[in-house]
Amino acid sequence: MTYCVGMLMEAGLVFLSDTRTNAGVDQINVFRKMSVFEQPGERMLVLLSAGNLAITQAVVSLLFERQGKEGESLLTAPNLFEAARHVGDCLREVHRRDAESLAGFNIDFNANFLLGGQIRGEQPRLFNIYAAGNFVEATPDTPYFQIGESKYGKPILDRIFNWQSPLEEAAKCALISMDSTLKSNLSVGMPLDMLCYSRDSLKAERRTRINADNPYFKNLREAWGERIKQAFGELPGLDWERISGR
Repeated sequence: MTYCVGMLMEAGLVFLSDTRTNAGVDQINVFRKMSVFEQPGERMLVLLSAGNLAITQAVVSLLFERQGKEGESLLTAPNLFEAARHVGDCLREVHRRDAESLAGFNIDFNANFLLGGQIRGEQPRLFNIYAAGNFVEATPDTPYFQIGESKYGKPILDRIFNWQSPLEEAAKCALISMDSTLKSNLSVGMPLDMLCYSRDSLKAERRTRINADNPYFKNLREAWGERIKQAFGELPGLDWERISGR
């Protein structure tokens, strides 16, 4: 399992992913789930992946391979919509090659991608690409997507994040969302990969890997846990007569 989140706002984009993959309790490994496709000054695209590792790696490898050839690629797509369509096409190509064989072993064709960024001449955009190769686009009303183990990190995003959020506040919200997931699901794990993109910069300036001993993330996790306990303690006590309607 994995957890990835992509957040679109007026100020730019935030991407965050974990790196844990597992095939049983004794086969836990670290694999990067964030890929960057960049031509500084012209375009900056980020791809996050979740699902069957062999499938997602095959799609990502195909996307990078096509960069060095004539024809369509993420570096030649005229806009983000066409870039998302290209990812979907590569996903369908892998499906045509592998889906039938996987089904013979009772393995589902499971892959999901988030693609976001900016191409010169248009605004930042974010897409959620499904296993069938089709996709939906984020909007100011629905400004974030999650893939993988999403349920634990969703409540904080719904309560805090919106289209007008400053970039730094969105990044902090993403980290708390990830912390909630790490706390509740052992199949999601450190280290984390984060990229914060400022609108119209057209380059990946702020990109980092966050390890378990990162001092800021450790402090954020501890402070968030304490604030939750404090807020809970300050809530009104349970009034049984009122809650039962007596």
